[in-house]
Amino acid sequence: MTVKKWLKTPKGYVGMVLITYLLIASIESKDIKGIINGVAAVIVSIMVDILCNVVKKRKWSMPDGALITGFIISLILSTTTSFGIIAATAAIAILSKHLLVYKKKPIFNPAAFGLLLSVPFFHTGQSWWGAFGDLPAWTILFLLVGGYLVTNRVNKFPQVFAFMGTSFLLLLLMGHFNIGDEVDALRPPFINATLFFGFFMLTDPPTSPAKDKDQVLFGILTSAAGALIYGIFGGLMYLFIGLCIGNLYSFLKKRSSSQVSMNRKTVKNTRTMVSK
Repeated sequence: MTVKKWLKTPKGYVGMVLITYLLIASIESKDIKGIINGVAAVIVSIMVDILCNVVKKRKWSMPDGALITGFIISLILSTTTSFGIIAATAAIAILSKHLLVYKKKPIFNPAAFGLLLSVPFFHTGQSWWGAFGDLPAWTILFLLVGGYLVTNRVNKFPQVFAFMGTSFLLLLLMGHFNIGDEVDALRPPFINATLFFGFFMLTDPPTSPAKDKDQVLFGILTSAAGALIYGIFGGLMYLFIGLCIGNLYSFLKKRSSSQVSMNRKTVKNTRTMVSK
């Protein structure tokens, strides 16, 4: 596949938008540490991905998923994060993509899984600097434009609207009733995190449903679980936990549908044999 063709694919769209965010956030903050971390995360992600494919004896394919995972991790972790932690988080994310699978597809969003485990393992700090969390509020426009392009390309509007609508509604209600620190979740950098997360992590095609109805349920479940976690415990892990719960629901639904289909096929084959 040529670069021109790749840029027209969903992963090509996401990759180009994330690279643009990396450059904008680095220029606006006048700090190149984010770019260095981004390059490191991408290199480690691609190397681990290639190694896993070699071990599994898979045919060569462009490691664009690993590239996107690396960029997402580097855009969320603080620019002061050490190289070792960046590399370890990226490695965990890609390993989860290859080890926790169902029908050759990852069960959990690799970036969310790696970032979630990096909190208890490495005590990482998340600044969401690549979502412009440290920049003026008007920079949110970049998130909205890039998010629209990606969501439209992967056809995930029902999922994104369900997630964001439910998230903001629940947080407003919880804030109204003074439950936890929900008001903070509606301010930068939390609101930047919610938008970035909804547009670029929730919409991952391999780990989210395709049908509109399933997308709506997935978005509502992910946001409700995340809001509940935030209301009880606070912190910055609520989005990742919510997505992992949504991923688990999607996996169980796929497995259940597959088993029903297999049972029907078995019954049909049995009837055919009996009739003969």
